[in-house]
Amino acid sequence: MLRVTKFRIYPTNEQRVHLAQSFGCCRFAWNYALNLTNETYKATGKGLNRFAIQKEITKLKKEHEWMSEPYSQCLQVVALNLSRAFINFFEKRASFPQFKSKHHKQSISYPQNVSVVEDGIKFPKMGVVYAKIHRPIEGTIRTVTVSMNCKGQYFASVLVDDGKDLPEKSGEGKAVGLDLGLTHFAITSDGSKFDNPRWIAKHERNLRAKQRRLSRRQKGSNNRNKTRKQVAGVHNKISRCREDFHHKLSRRIVDENQVIMVENLAVKNMVKNHCLAKAISQVGWGQFCTMLKYKAEWYGKVYLEVDRFFPSSKTCNVCLNQVRSLPLDVRSWRCQKCNTKHDRDINAAKNIRDEGLRILSSGTGEFAYCPDVRRDSRGRKKSTTSQPVG
Repeated sequence: MLRVTKFRIYPTNEQRVHLAQSFGCCRFAWNYALNLTNETYKATGKGLNRFAIQKEITKLKKEHEWMSEPYSQCLQVVALNLSRAFINFFEKRASFPQFKSKHHKQSISYPQNVSVVEDGIKFPKMGVVYAKIHRPIEGTIRTVTVSMNCKGQYFASVLVDDGKDLPEKSGEGKAVGLDLGLTHFAITSDGSKFDNPRWIAKHERNLRAKQRRLSRRQKGSNNRNKTRKQVAGVHNKISRCREDFHHKLSRRIVDENQVIMVENLAVKNMVKNHCLAKAISQVGWGQFCTMLKYKAEWYGKVYLEVDRFFPSSKTCNVCLNQVRSLPLDVRSWRCQKCNTKHDRDINAAKNIRDEGLRILSSGTGEFAYCPDVRRDSRGRKKSTTSQPVG
């Protein structure tokens, strides 16, 4: 089983210079290979595979002496990452690969010859870099990725293979449904509500002041660069607070439940609503669901996503009566059929739990699928198969 642990590293000035050169060389190799792949596809209708890209990077090293500064395997990993990026794009798991800029996050990967020592991590051509090893590393190191954020902080993500297999999934145990929201970050089918910390609101005054100061700095000056790092520091603080909250809450939910059901949300479509875009963007539903998923896999628990079009809020969890409309400002409602009063969010969480259990018990897959029925422009169902005439 593969696991990644992220450590904070503190390189010396000489090591920072070496890392900056390595970042630049790998970034240049990525941009060159991506442009060459695009031009080749336009000319021939076919792109370049991993081995062709590796040959082109080898030619670059002969043409430019400064390309030999970083560790040679770091440049070869660029070809692997670019080919994987194209595979993810064609399989519709990611967007089209983009060119890299020196003004954003920088990273390089060491696929071999890296070891963890007592007080740091030993890299080829750079020696031992002091690191804060906050937990022991058990297993074989596969890859170490060194990254630098916009604030200038360095991190090392160590990918380790511990030699263990993922445990078999078991659905026996407590099941819980989660309804994600804005007023409350998460509502469980048990009735528990976890408040939305609203990280941006807590730091908004500080962020606004530093952004205003940044807008007044002259472009290209040292003062502007210093202020830019201050703005990046506030964003970094918000990001770390959000990540810490997601880790703690996801760990608690996974530890207390065996089967976890959430709603498959289309966040990209939801942020198109300009009234809620800022609030939706800061909560980080996608990151939270990703943490739930991989932590559930680690411990053999079931993680299931219910279809986003399932009417969880408008359906009574007692008699399954469905109301026609339920505006967002209505937080509680009474079922006209069974006269049960519902809290909107708790009722949605219970329906998500029941729908997930129905999917698991039926064994028919995540979504109901009927290829012969679709809706016309007026919302009526009609069959897509041809009907005999006469």
